[in-house]
Amino acid sequence: MTWKRVATAAVLVPLVVGLVLWGSTAIVSLAIALVTLLALFEYFALGEAIGHRAHRFWTGACALVLVYAQWRASSEPSYNLAGGLIAHESGGAPTLDAVFFLFVLGIAVLTVGTRRPLVEVLPAAGISASGLLLVAFPLSFAIRLHGAGRQGPVLLLFALVIVWVSDTVAYFVGRAVGKHALAPRLSPKKTWEGTVSGFLGSMVVALAFMPWVSVSLLHLAGMAALGNIGGQVGDLLESGYKRSAGLKDSGSLLPGHGGVLDRIDALVLAIPVVWYYWILIYSPRS
Repeated sequence: MTWKRVATAAVLVPLVVGLVLWGSTAIVSLAIALVTLLALFEYFALGEAIGHRAHRFWTGACALVLVYAQWRASSEPSYNLAGGLIAHESGGAPTLDAVFFLFVLGIAVLTVGTRRPLVEVLPAAGISASGLLLVAFPLSFAIRLHGAGRQGPVLLLFALVIVWVSDTVAYFVGRAVGKHALAPRLSPKKTWEGTVSGFLGSMVVALAFMPWVSVSLLHLAGMAALGNIGGQVGDLLESGYKRSAGLKDSGSLLPGHGGVLDRIDALVLAIPVVWYYWILIYSPRS
Protein backbone atom coordinates (compact mmCIF):
# COMPACT_ATOMS: atom_id res chain seq x y z
CA MET A 1 0.00 0.00 0.00
CA THR A 2 2.80 2.42 0.86
CA TRP A 3 4.49 2.11 -2.51
CA LYS A 4 1.17 2.84 -4.24
CA ARG A 5 0.73 5.97 -2.13
CA VAL A 6 4.23 7.14 -2.99
CA ALA A 7 3.86 6.37 -6.70
CA THR A 8 0.52 8.18 -6.94
CA ALA A 9 1.91 11.20 -5.09
CA ALA A 10 5.02 11.24 -7.30
CA VAL A 11 2.78 11.63 -10.34
CA LEU A 12 0.19 14.04 -8.94
CA VAL A 13 2.30 16.42 -6.86
CA PRO A 14 4.45 17.80 -9.75
CA LEU A 15 1.32 18.24 -11.87
CA VAL A 16 -0.49 20.14 -9.14
CA VAL A 17 2.54 22.30 -8.29
CA GLY A 18 3.04 23.21 -11.94
CA LEU A 19 -0.65 24.03 -12.37
CA VAL A 20 -0.74 26.23 -9.26
CA LEU A 21 2.48 28.15 -9.95
CA TRP A 22 2.26 28.59 -13.71
CA GLY A 23 -1.40 28.15 -14.56
CA SER A 24 -3.79 31.09 -14.74
CA THR A 25 -6.61 31.38 -12.23
CA ALA A 26 -9.01 30.43 -15.02
CA ILE A 27 -7.13 27.16 -15.62
CA VAL A 28 -6.99 26.50 -11.87
CA SER A 29 -10.76 27.09 -11.76
CA LEU A 30 -11.31 24.43 -14.42
CA ALA A 31 -9.18 21.99 -12.43
CA ILE A 32 -11.11 22.81 -9.24
CA ALA A 33 -14.37 22.27 -11.12
CA LEU A 34 -13.27 18.77 -12.15
CA VAL A 35 -12.02 17.86 -8.68
CA THR A 36 -15.20 19.24 -7.11
CA LEU A 37 -17.46 17.13 -9.32
CA LEU A 38 -15.44 13.97 -8.65
CA ALA A 39 -15.46 14.62 -4.90
CA LEU A 40 -19.18 15.47 -4.92
CA PHE A 41 -20.16 12.26 -6.68
CA GLU A 42 -18.05 10.25 -4.23
CA TYR A 43 -19.79 12.08 -1.39
CA PHE A 44 -23.15 11.22 -2.91
CA ALA A 45 -22.08 7.58 -3.21
CA LEU A 46 -21.47 7.61 0.55
CA GLY A 47 -25.02 8.90 0.98
CA GLU A 48 -26.44 6.22 -1.30
CA ALA A 49 -24.76 3.58 0.86
CA ILE A 50 -27.21 4.51 3.62
CA GLY A 51 -30.17 5.09 1.33
CA HIS A 52 -29.86 8.86 0.77
CA ARG A 53 -30.03 9.54 -2.96
CA ALA A 54 -28.99 13.05 -3.87
CA HIS A 55 -30.12 15.28 -6.71
CA ARG A 56 -26.72 14.62 -8.21
CA PHE A 57 -26.83 16.53 -11.46
CA TRP A 58 -28.60 19.61 -10.13
CA THR A 59 -26.15 19.88 -7.24
CA GLY A 60 -23.24 19.32 -9.63
CA ALA A 61 -24.53 22.04 -11.94
CA CYS A 62 -24.82 24.48 -9.01
CA ALA A 63 -21.29 23.54 -7.92
CA LEU A 64 -20.03 24.55 -11.37
CA VAL A 65 -21.88 27.87 -11.14
CA LEU A 66 -20.30 28.31 -7.70
CA VAL A 67 -16.85 27.75 -9.19
CA TYR A 68 -17.60 30.31 -11.90
CA ALA A 69 -18.78 32.82 -9.30
CA GLN A 70 -15.60 32.35 -7.29
CA TRP A 71 -13.47 32.79 -10.40
CA ARG A 72 -15.22 36.06 -11.25
CA ALA A 73 -14.97 37.18 -7.61
CA SER A 74 -11.24 36.45 -7.58
CA SER A 75 -10.70 39.61 -9.62
CA GLU A 76 -12.42 41.80 -7.01
CA PRO A 77 -10.01 44.36 -5.51
CA SER A 78 -11.22 43.95 -1.93
CA TYR A 79 -13.18 41.77 0.44
CA ASN A 80 -14.99 42.37 3.70
CA LEU A 81 -17.38 40.38 5.86
CA ALA A 82 -20.30 42.69 5.17
CA GLY A 83 -19.98 42.57 1.40
CA GLY A 84 -18.12 39.33 0.96
CA LEU A 85 -21.03 37.53 -0.66
CA ILE A 86 -22.14 40.43 -2.85
CA ALA A 87 -19.53 41.64 -5.32
CA HIS A 88 -20.91 44.93 -6.61
CA GLU A 89 -18.31 45.16 -9.36
CA SER A 90 -18.81 41.64 -10.68
CA GLY A 91 -20.21 42.81 -14.00
CA GLY A 92 -23.29 40.58 -13.88
CA ALA A 93 -21.53 37.48 -12.60
CA PRO A 94 -23.55 35.40 -10.11
CA THR A 95 -22.75 36.12 -6.47
CA LEU A 96 -22.44 33.36 -3.89
CA ASP A 97 -25.76 34.17 -2.26
CA ALA A 98 -27.41 34.04 -5.69
CA VAL A 99 -25.89 30.61 -6.35
CA PHE A 100 -27.25 29.25 -3.07
CA PHE A 101 -30.68 30.71 -3.76
CA LEU A 102 -30.63 29.17 -7.24
CA PHE A 103 -29.83 25.83 -5.62
CA VAL A 104 -32.78 26.19 -3.21
CA LEU A 105 -35.15 27.03 -6.08
CA GLY A 106 -33.99 23.96 -7.99
CA ILE A 107 -34.46 21.72 -4.96
CA ALA A 108 -37.97 23.13 -4.56
CA VAL A 109 -38.84 22.35 -8.18
CA LEU A 110 -37.34 18.86 -7.97
CA THR A 111 -39.22 18.15 -4.75
CA VAL A 112 -42.58 19.31 -6.11
CA GLY A 113 -42.14 17.38 -9.33
CA THR A 114 -40.43 14.27 -7.92
CA ARG A 115 -41.56 10.76 -8.74
CA ARG A 116 -39.46 9.33 -5.98
CA PRO A 117 -41.13 7.87 -2.89
CA LEU A 118 -42.03 10.68 -0.50
CA VAL A 119 -39.86 9.13 2.18
CA GLU A 120 -36.84 10.13 0.05
CA VAL A 121 -37.72 13.84 -0.22
CA LEU A 122 -36.01 15.02 2.96
CA PRO A 123 -32.89 12.78 2.65
CA ALA A 124 -32.44 13.85 -0.99
CA ALA A 125 -32.60 17.54 -0.09
CA GLY A 126 -30.32 17.02 2.90
CA ILE A 127 -27.55 15.07 1.17
CA SER A 128 -27.64 17.46 -1.82
CA ALA A 129 -27.40 20.57 0.34
CA SER A 130 -24.69 19.10 2.56
CA GLY A 131 -22.64 18.15 -0.50
CA LEU A 132 -22.77 21.70 -1.82
CA LEU A 133 -21.99 23.22 1.59
CA LEU A 134 -19.44 20.74 2.92
CA VAL A 135 -17.54 19.91 -0.27
CA ALA A 136 -18.09 22.30 -3.16
CA PHE A 137 -18.32 25.59 -1.27
CA PRO A 138 -15.17 25.37 0.89
CA LEU A 139 -13.12 23.81 -1.90
CA SER A 140 -14.02 26.69 -4.21
CA PHE A 141 -11.94 29.02 -2.03
CA ALA A 142 -8.86 27.58 -3.71
CA ILE A 143 -9.84 29.82 -6.62
CA ARG A 144 -10.08 32.91 -4.43
CA LEU A 145 -6.74 32.14 -2.82
CA HIS A 146 -5.02 31.60 -6.18
CA GLY A 147 -6.45 34.88 -7.45
CA ALA A 148 -5.33 36.87 -4.38
CA GLY A 149 -2.94 39.10 -6.30
CA ARG A 150 0.72 38.46 -7.01
CA GLN A 151 1.10 36.29 -3.90
CA GLY A 152 -1.94 34.17 -4.72
CA PRO A 153 -0.34 31.16 -6.45
CA VAL A 154 2.34 30.84 -3.76
CA LEU A 155 -0.29 31.14 -1.02
CA LEU A 156 -2.33 28.34 -2.57
CA LEU A 157 0.78 26.21 -2.86
CA PHE A 158 1.54 27.02 0.78
CA ALA A 159 -1.91 25.77 1.82
CA LEU A 160 -1.38 22.58 -0.17
CA VAL A 161 2.09 21.92 1.18
CA ILE A 162 1.21 22.37 4.85
CA VAL A 163 -1.44 19.68 4.38
CA TRP A 164 0.77 17.37 2.32
CA VAL A 165 3.64 17.57 4.79
CA SER A 166 1.34 17.21 7.78
CA ASP A 167 -0.38 14.14 6.29
CA THR A 168 2.92 12.51 5.35
CA VAL A 169 4.64 13.14 8.69
CA ALA A 170 1.56 12.13 10.69
CA TYR A 171 1.17 8.93 8.64
CA PHE A 172 4.72 7.68 9.16
CA VAL A 173 5.14 8.89 12.75
CA GLY A 174 1.74 7.50 13.68
CA ARG A 175 2.62 4.11 12.22
CA ALA A 176 6.02 4.08 13.93
CA VAL A 177 5.32 5.34 17.45
CA GLY A 178 1.63 6.23 17.66
CA LYS A 179 -0.06 4.81 20.77
CA HIS A 180 -2.69 7.31 21.91
CA ALA A 181 -5.80 7.42 19.72
CA LEU A 182 -6.91 10.88 18.64
CA ALA A 183 -10.56 10.20 17.77
CA PRO A 184 -11.15 6.43 17.94
CA ARG A 185 -14.83 6.65 16.98
CA LEU A 186 -14.07 8.51 13.76
CA SER A 187 -10.61 7.29 12.77
CA PRO A 188 -9.08 4.55 14.96
CA LYS A 189 -5.66 4.71 13.29
CA LYS A 190 -5.06 8.43 13.91
CA THR A 191 -2.97 9.14 16.99
CA TRP A 192 -2.00 12.16 19.03
CA GLU A 193 1.64 11.43 18.22
CA GLY A 194 0.93 11.62 14.51
CA THR A 195 -1.23 14.72 14.91
CA VAL A 196 1.39 16.65 16.88
CA SER A 197 4.18 15.64 14.51
CA GLY A 198 2.04 16.72 11.55
CA PHE A 199 1.45 20.09 13.21
CA LEU A 200 5.18 20.55 13.72
CA GLY A 201 5.74 19.59 10.09
CA SER A 202 3.45 22.46 9.05
CA MET A 203 5.52 24.84 11.16
CA VAL A 204 8.62 23.72 9.26
CA VAL A 205 6.77 24.51 6.02
CA ALA A 206 6.16 28.05 7.30
CA LEU A 207 9.91 28.47 7.77
CA ALA A 208 10.64 27.02 4.33
CA PHE A 209 8.23 29.42 2.59
CA MET A 210 9.68 32.60 4.07
CA PRO A 211 11.85 33.40 1.01
CA TRP A 212 8.85 33.15 -1.35
CA VAL A 213 6.07 34.90 0.58
CA SER A 214 6.41 38.53 1.66
CA VAL A 215 4.82 37.83 5.02
CA SER A 216 6.38 37.88 8.47
CA LEU A 217 7.21 34.56 10.08
CA LEU A 218 4.56 35.25 12.71
CA HIS A 219 1.81 35.43 10.09
CA LEU A 220 3.17 32.47 8.13
CA ALA A 221 3.23 30.42 11.33
CA GLY A 222 -0.30 31.58 12.14
CA MET A 223 -1.59 30.53 8.72
CA ALA A 224 0.26 27.21 8.96
CA ALA A 225 -1.04 26.51 12.46
CA LEU A 226 -4.68 27.34 11.75
CA GLY A 227 -4.52 25.72 8.31
CA ASN A 228 -3.12 22.56 9.88
CA ILE A 229 -5.89 22.47 12.48
CA GLY A 230 -8.48 23.03 9.76
CA GLY A 231 -6.93 20.24 7.73
CA GLN A 232 -6.91 17.82 10.66
CA VAL A 233 -10.58 18.58 11.35
CA GLY A 234 -11.43 18.15 7.66
CA ASP A 235 -9.71 14.77 7.67
CA LEU A 236 -11.71 13.62 10.71
CA LEU A 237 -14.90 15.03 9.23
CA GLU A 238 -14.53 12.89 6.10
CA SER A 239 -13.70 9.88 8.26
CA GLY A 240 -17.02 10.48 9.98
CA TYR A 241 -18.80 10.48 6.61
CA LYS A 242 -17.21 7.17 5.66
CA ARG A 243 -17.93 5.53 9.00
CA SER A 244 -21.52 6.67 8.77
CA ALA A 245 -21.73 4.98 5.36
CA GLY A 246 -19.85 1.88 6.56
CA LEU A 247 -17.11 2.31 3.95
CA LYS A 248 -13.33 2.44 4.26
CA ASP A 249 -12.67 4.77 1.30
CA SER A 250 -14.79 7.26 -0.62
CA GLY A 251 -13.64 5.71 -3.92
CA SER A 252 -10.81 3.90 -5.69
CA LEU A 253 -9.69 6.38 -8.34
CA LEU A 254 -6.30 7.09 -6.74
CA PRO A 255 -4.22 3.96 -6.01
CA GLY A 256 -3.05 3.87 -2.42
CA HIS A 257 -5.14 6.91 -1.47
CA GLY A 258 -8.70 5.77 -2.16
CA GLY A 259 -10.93 8.33 -3.81
CA VAL A 260 -10.60 12.01 -4.66
CA LEU A 261 -12.49 12.98 -1.50
CA ASP A 262 -10.05 10.90 0.54
CA ARG A 263 -7.16 12.87 -0.98
CA ILE A 264 -8.62 16.36 -0.57
CA ASP A 265 -10.50 15.96 2.73
CA ALA A 266 -7.99 18.04 4.70
CA LEU A 267 -7.72 20.68 1.96
CA VAL A 268 -11.48 21.29 2.05
CA LEU A 269 -11.09 23.14 5.34
CA ALA A 270 -7.41 24.10 5.27
CA ILE A 271 -7.69 26.23 2.12
CA PRO A 272 -10.60 28.43 3.34
CA VAL A 273 -8.83 28.89 6.70
CA VAL A 274 -5.69 30.16 4.95
CA TRP A 275 -7.79 32.40 2.70
CA TYR A 276 -9.69 33.97 5.58
CA TYR A 277 -6.51 34.44 7.59
CA TRP A 278 -4.96 36.24 4.62
CA ILE A 279 -7.99 38.46 4.03
CA LEU A 280 -9.23 39.17 7.54
CA ILE A 281 -6.09 39.06 9.69
CA TYR A 282 -3.04 39.74 7.52
CA SER A 283 -4.39 42.12 4.84
CA PRO A 284 -5.90 44.75 7.19
CA ARG A 285 -2.49 45.03 8.88
CA SER A 286 -0.41 44.96 5.71
